[in-house]
This record gives sequence, C-alpha cells and structure tokens, in this order.
Amino acid sequence: MSTPVYLDHAATTPMVPAAVDAMTAHLREPGNPSSLHASGRRARRIVEESRETIAQALNCRPGEVVFTSGGTEADNLAVKGLYWSRRAADDVRRRLLATSVEHHAVLDPLHWLAEHDDADLELVRVDELGRLDLDALAASIERDPSTVALVTVMWANNEVGTTQPVTRVVEIAAAHGIPVHTDAVQALGAVPVDFAASGVDAMSLSGHKVGGPQGVGALVVRREIELTALMHGGGQERDVRSGTLDVPAIAGFAAAVEVAVKEQAERAARVAELRDHLVAEMRRVVPDAVLNGDPAHRLPGNAHFSFPGCEGDSLLMLLDARGIECSTGSACSAGVPQPSHVLLAMGRDEEGARSSLRFTLGHTSTEADVTALVEAIGPCVERARAARA
Repeated sequence: MSTPVYLDHAATTPMVPAAVDAMTAHLREPGNPSSLHASGRRARRIVEESRETIAQALNCRPGEVVFTSGGTEADNLAVKGLYWSRRAADDVRRRLLATSVEHHAVLDPLHWLAEHDDADLELVRVDELGRLDLDALAASIERDPSTVALVTVMWANNEVGTTQPVTRVVEIAAAHGIPVHTDAVQALGAVPVDFAASGVDAMSLSGHKVGGPQGVGALVVRREIELTALMHGGGQERDVRSGTLDVPAIAGFAAAVEVAVKEQAERAARVAELRDHLVAEMRRVVPDAVLNGDPAHRLPGNAHFSFPGCEGDSLLMLLDARGIECSTGSACSAGVPQPSHVLLAMGRDEEGARSSLRFTLGHTSTEADVTALVEAIGPCVERARAARA
C-alpha cells in the first residue's frame, strides 16, 4: 500500500526528529519528578530544563509554564480556573466573553459553566472572514465591565485558519482589568508567538500540533493570575495541576517547541508558498470552489474550501479512497454529521457549511502532495455532486 498523502497537519503533525530523540532518551529511565532520591531529582531536572526551554522559546518566565495533558486540558484549566477564581473574588463577575468561532475545547467548558455554574456566556460575532468584531467586543465589555470574569479569543482558527487581533483584544480588556486567555494551539510554530509581548494572561499549547508527542501540552499563565485547580492531589505545577508529570513526553514537547519556534519563519515561508500553489490549482480545477477565511490574516499552511453541491464527508471519503487524507474541520468533531459552527458564525448557510474540506500543510509537506490532491480533486468533486443529484 502506498504512503498516504497527508494534508491534515492541523489535526496532528508528525513528530520532528529532535522530539523523538528527546522522548525516547528518557523512556527507560525510572524516576518520579516529585521523588527526593537521585532518580527523582534527575527526572525533576529534565522537567525543569524543558520548562526553561519552552519559556525561552515563548518569551515567558519558566514558572509561568504549567504542564498539562494537552490543549483541551489547558483550555479547561484556563476558562474554568479563571472564572472560578475571579467570581470567588467578586460574585458579580459572571460574564464570559468569547468569539463565536472558538474550538470546542473552549466553547464546551464555556457552555458547561453557563449551564451548571450560573455563568453568563456571550459569544461575540465575527465577520464573513472569521475575524473578531472588535467594536462588538468593546461594546460588550463597556456595557458593564465589572461583571466580566474573562475574555477568551483564539490566536488562530483551527478550521479556516483566520488569525485574530489578540493584542488589540488585550488592550480593550486591560483597560478594565479583565484577564485574557488565548488558545494558541494552532498558532505556535506557524506564526510568531510571544507571550510577554502579546499581553495575554494565559495561553494554551499542545505538543502534537508542533511536532511533539500527543498527550502533553501546557498552559502558560502569568504568576500574578489566580487559578482555581480542576484536579486535586499532590499539588504539582503551582498547585493548579496535580498529577505525576510525564517526563519523556515533556522532554519531547520542549524539543518540538524549540524547533518550531527556531524554524518558524523559514517553515512558514515554504509552507505558504505550497499553500498558495494549492489554492491557485484548486481554483483552476474546481473554479466554483470557495476559499474560506481571511486571505491576509491567515495561517500559512491552511487552505479551507467549500465545494458547492458536495457533502464534505462524502468528498473526504472519496479522497481518502485515493490515499489523500484531509479533514472536514476539527478532528474532535470528525464523524459528527453537523455543519461547522465556524462557517455558520461567518454567515454561511447550513448547506454551505456542510460542503467544506480543510487541507493543512506542515513540515513534511511537499510539492508532490499538492500535485496528488490537484489530480484527484476534480473527479472526486464530480462523483460527490453526482451522488447528491
């Protein structure tokens, strides 16, 4: 069987050699980093050196890096932890402000808080390109800033690739002393990410999106920010994330972050060139295909299209049968027959929101991958449209 053409790097990207080497180097070593004996101290040293590596790459303090099991846990810790601590300090702080295009790892805990903990959730609109309406955000805050617990705005959208004006969001919220969280899972390694310069109070990251292992991530959170813990136990990670740390995974994560940040500019330029070629060829082969997302403020490896007259799931399976792997959107929603909430928020109707595919390029992508997609997409679109006729 030939090797698949992998065009789903936004779902997960292959581990980089440095991460594989760092992780495997420690898999056979014993030692709980909370133990006081020599093996424990050795494990602790690996964790703290990894923390320092990540901090240097992101321009934050080592103590601001809280290791988690991935982006979803980091998002939950930020959203719930900030809400609970802010509300505990002042019970009027019950409003949660977020964009309507957030990842479900942010949206679902927000809805959970609204349903189970008396939070007042407000989803701020985006424009037809998926870009946050800053005036609407400012108006929502200024209506009663004392009641806002937090603002959460993703750095870059996982489906259509649109990047958000995070620093402007921080300026608007900071004027009222409101903390800002950003889900930067898709952004790290794709665009410049600087924690200190951005001004955000908390930022979520995931290892397997940047060439590290699955099952590890981090919440970067300012030391001054109070967070209520989700899990209680041994008090690891500033007493906000108890649990024995996965030393090999953390070492692999740190190595991947270091490589991703160091190579970001060069990799982004190469991948963007491939993406632009893919877009141009797609428009040639399928002239009525619609590119979704902001053409300027966009992740370099993202090409998200709607194909009128097609069901996205059907088109995906037709491509998969030809050895081409892509996505209808977030991998977390794969197999769920519902239109993209992102496209609906951008003003698309349900039929248009169901007709889309996401092609995402990464560090292993090649010109041959794009060529294979271009050769397959025309016949697949024809068959998908015929199936609906």
